[in-house]
Amino acid sequence: MTKISTIENEPARGVTLPALLRTEPDRNCPLCPRLKSFREEARAREPKWFNSPVPSFGDPDGRLLIVGLAPGLQGANRTGRPFTGDYAGDLLYATLLEYGFAKGVYQARPDDGLTLVDCRISNAVRCVPPQNKPLPLEINTCRQFLSATLLAMPKLRAIVALGRVAHESMLKVLELRAAAAPFAHGAIHQGRSVKLYDSYHCSRYNTNTRVLTPDMFRSVFAKVRADLNS
Repeated sequence: MTKISTIENEPARGVTLPALLRTEPDRNCPLCPRLKSFREEARAREPKWFNSPVPSFGDPDGRLLIVGLAPGLQGANRTGRPFTGDYAGDLLYATLLEYGFAKGVYQARPDDGLTLVDCRISNAVRCVPPQNKPLPLEINTCRQFLSATLLAMPKLRAIVALGRVAHESMLKVLELRAAAAPFAHGAIHQGRSVKLYDSYHCSRYNTNTRVLTPDMFRSVFAKVRADLNS
């Protein structure tokens, strides 16, 4: 079981981590047969797309980790960079630039030169799922990579979970009880040496239906920035 250290200044030390645990799956990861089949279909249909498990992006020494659901079919699955190429990325990267967690210009391409500052982005599930809905077994299977990503970030202090699935997966990684840390936009949960911040996912559906407004989204990152600065 993954253990997060209680030592305030050394969150990645004193952990139990299998020697072969990796932060990213292989390009042809076979662990989830349904996702493997869907990936192979996408490769046959769009051979120039990335069509592989999408790796984390950003600074491994960052204090902030953002966790999404899974790559979008025509977004990160196409470009190979989390939240790049779809509407969710437009809002996310604009917000990161506003609060100093990114620099450069976001142009929805992995070669646009945008870099993250004190920040890393990952997903609860690294492969694109059909209808953007991973199965519980797939979420559980991929959690090993999410756990390893946290353990490889020695300065981690804040995690933003985008949506309920990311939130629930993070609770298991941080060993927080669901009853004690319910999902709610703007909620903050203490996970030993890190804080977990909840946000509705910045999807086009959520913003079009006004479940999430840009101001609501910015408020989460404003709180993260204030806490890290303090």
